[in-house]
Amino acid sequence: MKFKSRFAGLGAILALGVVAGAAFAQDKPVAGEVKEGSLKGKTLTLVSYGGIYQDGQAAALKEFVDKSGVKLLNDGPTEIAKLQAQVESGNVTWDVVDTDDLPPYVYCGKLFQKLDLTKLDVSKIPEGQVGECSVPAMNYGVVLMYNTEKYKDNPPKSWADFFDTAKFPGVRGIDGSGSPTGGLLEQALKVTGGDPKAMTVADIDKAIDVVRKLGPDTIFWKTGAESQQLAESGEADMLMMWTGRAMTAVKNGAKYAPAWQDWLVVMDQMTIPVGVKDTDASYALLNAYLGKHAQEVLAEQTSYTPINSDAQPKVDASVAAFLTNTPDRQKQGYKQNFKFWVPNFAAAQEKWSALMAGN
Repeated sequence: MKFKSRFAGLGAILALGVVAGAAFAQDKPVAGEVKEGSLKGKTLTLVSYGGIYQDGQAAALKEFVDKSGVKLLNDGPTEIAKLQAQVESGNVTWDVVDTDDLPPYVYCGKLFQKLDLTKLDVSKIPEGQVGECSVPAMNYGVVLMYNTEKYKDNPPKSWADFFDTAKFPGVRGIDGSGSPTGGLLEQALKVTGGDPKAMTVADIDKAIDVVRKLGPDTIFWKTGAESQQLAESGEADMLMMWTGRAMTAVKNGAKYAPAWQDWLVVMDQMTIPVGVKDTDASYALLNAYLGKHAQEVLAEQTSYTPINSDAQPKVDASVAAFLTNTPDRQKQGYKQNFKFWVPNFAAAQEKWSALMAGN
């Protein structure tokens, strides 16, 4: 009798465990989903970089806004100094912040919260793209574009060719819009025989010297629009370009083609600042943004590559040709050595700024 009683008690405990497990499974977040009316009466502020991109993000989050009942405000552009002032004052008004790729690593735990991944569904994000303090906002690339009329049957195939002015003479165009591009400097270092996986601070000088030796006719473009204009006018023979700008230039008739080998993997990052007033609401927005439908809308509105592997945006062939999430493109992509650049970012910035100033 005691045996049966104990067995029955055990059965009851197991049954409760099954029910609890089922409830837990139901509560597990699913990317793109939000409970009806769950944020009614609340306000969230999304901070990003404006223009078509931020408009696309707002469109991607419309379903989330309509279903949750939240009021979504947009602010920007993202500025680390402004965020730092908010965090230090204890008055954080930005709830989710879109940043460049390095800041969430440089300021993880200081300005950006370490993410609780039990509150997010990151199962559809490409491998290696979830950081301790960030998830990708979208993917794009920096790609080597070359003038097909100049190089004809002997086009450049890699960044090594980009730096080889003897074999491939011509004007180069390089991103001089702000911070140095770590991936480009790593490719420059490889030209010297250096190993990007074992970089030292001295290697930054070696890499920058490779860029400097391209010559005085090198054009350091300051905006994406300028890089596009350089392609459409044919003023530069080889260009490092953001894939979106490269795509638009080709659509506009630029006689340029991409050399995809070792295209530089770039992503904006989505983060939650330290000290937000409603962390759970910020997580809800972030999780909605990662959904299949949201990412399809984002890609269709902006031509950026979606970060949900199930997303199938309806885009024309010219856009599809520059999306970076196909198996072939993923194999060809080159990811910079984040472990090196995070602690050495300030040193790299100082040395790169000196180059930009002509020193």
